[in-house]
Amino acid sequence: MTDQYVTFRSHVKTSRTDRIWKALSDPSRRRMLDLLAERERTTGELSSAFGKLSRFAVMKHLGVLHAAGLISIRREGRVRWNVLNPVPLREVFRKWVGQYEAMWADAMLDIRDAAERSTTSSSQEKGSDSKGDRS
Repeated sequence: MTDQYVTFRSHVKTSRTDRIWKALSDPSRRRMLDLLAERERTTGELSSAFGKLSRFAVMKHLGVLHAAGLISIRREGRVRWNVLNPVPLREVFRKWVGQYEAMWADAMLDIRDAAERSTTSSSQEKGSDSKGDRS
């Protein structure tokens, strides 16, 4: 029996956020975004940066990034320029990281305040003990 792989598209619509998370789930795509954050690059430049991937595989990865809105494509003749679009990343950050960031920051402030209260109350207790020794 031979191994066969089938790629199919689901009839279920995925949300924009789901497409972004899917795009970010692959380390090669994250590396492509890192490269594009430095400057816009041609598809050929990206292909040469990923020696182990075929040009076809790089094109498929770029297609996933484009479908998620993470890159835009500009054509100049036969050259295809890939440009990072940071807006969807910021949206995901605000929606997912931002809400938890506030929760954790509040928890850390509560811990700090409790520690400071504990330190202040033990300093006051030591101060009252030493005053009692003088009499």
